[in-house]
Amino acid sequence: MNDADLNPAGTADAIPFSTAALLQDVARQDYPTGALYVVATPIGNAGDITLRALNVLALVDAVACEDTRNTGQLLARYGLHKTLIAAHQHNEREVAERLVARLRAGQRVALVSDAGTPAVSDPGARMVEAVRAAGLRVVPVPGVSAAIAALCASGLLAPQFHFAGFLPAKAAQRDTALAALRGLAATLVFYEAPHRIVDTVAALQAGFEPTRQIVFARELTKLFEEVHRCALSEAAAWITASAHREKGEYVVILEGAPAAVAWDHIEADRILTILMAQCPLKQAAALAAQITGQKKNALYERALELKAAGEASG
Repeated sequence: MNDADLNPAGTADAIPFSTAALLQDVARQDYPTGALYVVATPIGNAGDITLRALNVLALVDAVACEDTRNTGQLLARYGLHKTLIAAHQHNEREVAERLVARLRAGQRVALVSDAGTPAVSDPGARMVEAVRAAGLRVVPVPGVSAAIAALCASGLLAPQFHFAGFLPAKAAQRDTALAALRGLAATLVFYEAPHRIVDTVAALQAGFEPTRQIVFARELTKLFEEVHRCALSEAAAWITASAHREKGEYVVILEGAPAAVAWDHIEADRILTILMAQCPLKQAAALAAQITGQKKNALYERALELKAAGEASG
């Protein structure tokens, strides 16, 4: 028995089941050959691995991963040693071909990221797409997701959420991306790196109402985990109150738009749609800005989105 089998008091008395028996049940499930298994791994606490994930990782012929050193260390913690294939954002297309070849040969291959669920703001989507395009099977093995972990602890009540992932690093592009989200009533979910958290908070404070609630989920499942909720107007003060808060990975959750703001954006879409039918996009955005009082650049970006959506549905 290892530390993961112990309760917080350090004894095994509170565990009313047999891990070995459960693993036997999991092992009896169907695990087809010639399939890519998309496996979620812990984001910090090694105890968050699922029994099914452990079984798949023990069963597969190879593991495609972002960083072979990180994944090798993770597998070693579970007593596993596998052929590792480096699969990151710079070689996804090349690796996809190799994975398809392995699967056609009847192998099982697992796809993992450095932490959490692959292909969600992490490499992997192109490989999954290639496998599916080849007519081969993709099997999700769900588990930890930082976004979902943060959402469930946020206490925000909107029934929908919009996952925005990482914002652009450049200020102008980031501001444009945020402007397009300002009217959404859904809860907004972002990922952010520690060295950009101060700039991101400043951009959020400049672009959204100060009364909106914001949640910072830092270092989830790790030793120094913090989940803090406050008004957006108080966000910068909380970040700068401790030097430790500019360290560690963040999930940032922002309350959705108030009804009035959401309505403003619905009306802007209506006006843009009418103008786009009569004018070039730039002119339509400029006229819509005069009518609505919203920023021209944001309206132009929205016009591009509306045009793309119309072409896709047409």
